[in-house]
Amino acid sequence: MLHSFFIALQFLTRIPVNFSVHYSNKHLGQSPLFYPVIGLLIGLILYLLSSFLPEQHNALNAALILCVWVLITGGLHLDGLADCSDAWAGGLNNKTRTLQIMKDPAAGPIAVIILVLLLLLKWTSLQIILQQPNHFIPLLIAPILGRTSILLLMLSAPYVSEKGLASALFTDFPKKTAQLISIALIILCIIFSSLSVILPSLLLIMLIRYLAMQRIQGVTGDVYGASVELIETSILISWVLFYG
Repeated sequence: MLHSFFIALQFLTRIPVNFSVHYSNKHLGQSPLFYPVIGLLIGLILYLLSSFLPEQHNALNAALILCVWVLITGGLHLDGLADCSDAWAGGLNNKTRTLQIMKDPAAGPIAVIILVLLLLLKWTSLQIILQQPNHFIPLLIAPILGRTSILLLMLSAPYVSEKGLASALFTDFPKKTAQLISIALIILCIIFSSLSVILPSLLLIMLIRYLAMQRIQGVTGDVYGASVELIETSILISWVLFYG
């Protein structure tokens, strides 16, 4: 299981790991089970950073935390959101066209607009959250539930890109274990926040799945990345609206 954890860590973050990993199908298939753990690790890093920042510079603190948040993942999920934004705008309701645009590394104006708006929403929400004494809760829940959304999409939608990076994960993906982990994490997130904070994100995951199934009859790695970013942002906004 340690190999599976480090595979997940290397895949989802840019944290340097001095560990030789054997990429067997079994280890790859089990690695998504550790995605929420990677989310917890990211959340802990963000919380520790917030603890060392001076309170009087709230806007700057939020910007620094957001920068670290992006740098930890190397912009992996933002890239997925950008690809999906361009694909949905230019795909013209055509599956083949949509998948072709997703594979294009260039970012169009729609992708840039969506990324700017999303980062603006995160930055603004973080400014408000950092003023609260219990700000560590959303900083932990957002990255955890964001990566749990990948598990939920893996469990509920087929993967349509045969040559994609995530295709090998489905060979030995333990669905029953993933179901139990997902349910347990959702319940824990509700306990430590509230149903009002978590419910919008759950509905958003359902919407992402619906739009992906409608357009490309499944999901891709880019859809997973977009889901992480959108769910993280949804959690931050919901926390501010409910507790702000």
